[in-house]
Amino acid sequence: MENRAISVIGLGKLGACLAASLAKRGIDVLAVDVLPEVVNALNQGRTMICEPGLPELLAEFGGKRLRATLSHREAIEQTDVSFIMVHTPSTGDGGFSNRFVLRALESLGDALKASRKAYHLFIINSTVMPGSMESEVIPLLEKTTGRKLNEGFGLCYSPELVALGSVIRDFLRPDLVAIGCSNENAGRSAEALYRKLCENNPPMFRMSLIDAELFKVSLNCYVTLKISFANALANLCERIPGADVDVITRALGADRRIGSHYLQGGLAFGGPCFPRDTKAYVAVAKRYGLEPVLIEAVEAVNRAQDRHLADLILAEIQTSPKKAVSVLGLAFKPNTNVIEESPAIKLIHELVRQGVRVTAYDRLAMENVKAVFGIKISYAKSVRDCVAQSGLCVITTRGDEFKDIDESYIVHDPTIIVDCWRLLDPSRFGARTKYCPLGVGMPLASAVEMVREARSEAGGAS
Repeated sequence: MENRAISVIGLGKLGACLAASLAKRGIDVLAVDVLPEVVNALNQGRTMICEPGLPELLAEFGGKRLRATLSHREAIEQTDVSFIMVHTPSTGDGGFSNRFVLRALESLGDALKASRKAYHLFIINSTVMPGSMESEVIPLLEKTTGRKLNEGFGLCYSPELVALGSVIRDFLRPDLVAIGCSNENAGRSAEALYRKLCENNPPMFRMSLIDAELFKVSLNCYVTLKISFANALANLCERIPGADVDVITRALGADRRIGSHYLQGGLAFGGPCFPRDTKAYVAVAKRYGLEPVLIEAVEAVNRAQDRHLADLILAEIQTSPKKAVSVLGLAFKPNTNVIEESPAIKLIHELVRQGVRVTAYDRLAMENVKAVFGIKISYAKSVRDCVAQSGLCVITTRGDEFKDIDESYIVHDPTIIVDCWRLLDPSRFGARTKYCPLGVGMPLASAVEMVREARSEAGGAS
């Protein structure tokens, strides 16, 4: 097994990065996807995926150490280990659909049944609902392969623990690796592969399949709890003159019981993982007769944070000479073009609904935003252009390109800058600029309350 290539099934945002990372570490990779254009692009060393480091790795290894194919049969014939990294869409009840995972495994299982090889290891990386391995994956593989688990094939569930914008780095240098395994042999083989993949020496936790499934969902839920706490604290700081959320969270994060990661007050969490995983945790808990009060509260706090930003901007519009807003940062986080559940996109929807003229800018996400809003908003060519379009600017992501904003960018007198992540140095602005950092005691609470009270009296939702 050590000298054979590894197959990666699924060449989406994460699968392509996993395949490229394996190739970078000297491992021959055969990647499988159902889209001919994706396969052809990879074999030519190209990708349309926006992820730091991926274009460079594909240019170096695509069509060489990393090859792509449409054939699941080739993956079985030419490799002994297959990573499964395909999409698991959300369902109406907050869970995940395994249909693409099962479809891929059915094709692989049919190929394995026709093969003379004695054993194949399947490693599922896609996020699934807890219980999926036992209830769906194992029965399907045993049926399609005509073999028994741990005899003709092995199974591991090893959830990806990566973040968009740093996927390759996270694959190569993870904090930890969790491996749910069907038996000792499967777990040992999977761990050996991850040791080759990782540039660091992370702790590796072997566990049962169900524990690994629960681990993935619970990990992200705990992170969203930290985010929500920091946001609630930031909102409190805004109401207390002289309070600064960053000063407090830096001290809190130094406590070993808490830690500093994700403990920074700002905007609601978004993206394709955190919102989905909190909903999945709620769905799992309710299936087993529990009321997930804590995680439902996290979801409520997150929704309220979106409302808080909209209220703040609408309050500031009352003092702005023109009903116009510039929004800097459109993706849900820096270094990605993904706008799924982005606080900026939710804000723009509300501003457009209120008749506000919006100008938007993001280094990577502009085309995706244009697909959503079309001509309903305007699009700036640069950070400087975006700031110049409105007397009210809001910075919604922690993009490095925004840190250079200073008085030289200011056109309108006055200009209000709402800095959601406290990126800017207020000393670099003059009398024309009113600098409003979220999470810092400032005279905004009364204005926001006026907007909320007016909405309440008019029968609107708060």
